[in-house]
Amino acid sequence: MSAKTRVIMTAREKRENKWGVLFSLPCILGFLIFALIPMGVSLVLSFMNYSFTTGGSFIGIANYRQLFSGADPYFYKSMAVTIIYVVLSVPSAMIFAFLIALLLNSDVRGKGIFRTIFYLPTVVPIVAMAAIWMWIFNPDMGLANHLLKGMHLPVSKWLSGESSVIPTLVFINLWTTGSTMVIFLAGIQDVPRQLLEAVQIDGGGFFAKLRYVIVPMMTPTIFYNVVMGIINGFQIFTQSYVMTQGGPNNASLFYVYYLYREAFEFSRMGKACAVAWVLFVIIMILTAVIFKYSNRWVYYGGE
Repeated sequence: MSAKTRVIMTAREKRENKWGVLFSLPCILGFLIFALIPMGVSLVLSFMNYSFTTGGSFIGIANYRQLFSGADPYFYKSMAVTIIYVVLSVPSAMIFAFLIALLLNSDVRGKGIFRTIFYLPTVVPIVAMAAIWMWIFNPDMGLANHLLKGMHLPVSKWLSGESSVIPTLVFINLWTTGSTMVIFLAGIQDVPRQLLEAVQIDGGGFFAKLRYVIVPMMTPTIFYNVVMGIINGFQIFTQSYVMTQGGPNNASLFYVYYLYREAFEFSRMGKACAVAWVLFVIIMILTAVIFKYSNRWVYYGGE
């Protein structure tokens, strides 16, 4: 390569790099302004006794000490409620979305319409969805108890009962698994057909295909959905805020709703930032653990 050619290539590379940075600048600025800088500010505020009205003063790790010492019983209560919700909602949502994806993968007439119908609840505003479910699960005049009475079955308090509010919210969460279902459907359609045909030639039926081919080949998709389900589960907020306000008797006091109360109801912004950073660390640790042990059950075709 001649010196002239190298100069031309260098000039072209510089020009392409300049335009590349220019076009990526909105994304970079958005991350800095709306993510990285607010995270830094919240970290600083977590070491302060800060409120919107009185300002703040540096108090070191007092906010964290108050959380973990048990001085605020709602911290551990909200953590326990959220963990129970995640443990119940993530497996149920994964199984439900996977089964729906299997059904929608069937070669039937109008399958595009069925896929649209099952995905539509995902695009419904969550507040509107919450209002509908509040009416359905109203213990006095709701449709759910009306149907139970018609079948001569015992009724439930649903969202108004301490023991039933979390299972009810877990059931409602199944209504919003459309995105997970679409990802599972894409994963199922990506399974090599020749492997399924090989199982069929060997005399295997649907369950043999599911056990020995579909599920192993879809483990990367399952892994992704499980990680996102855990992250989203720990950040559940709107359902509690709209439907239950953390009740009854703090039985649905989710962690992020507890954070919201500390920040915007009690104006304890410094403590709320500490709560947020504890959540960040918990999610980061859980995600790291899942990634560390994923090689024991996740199969990648290129390996």
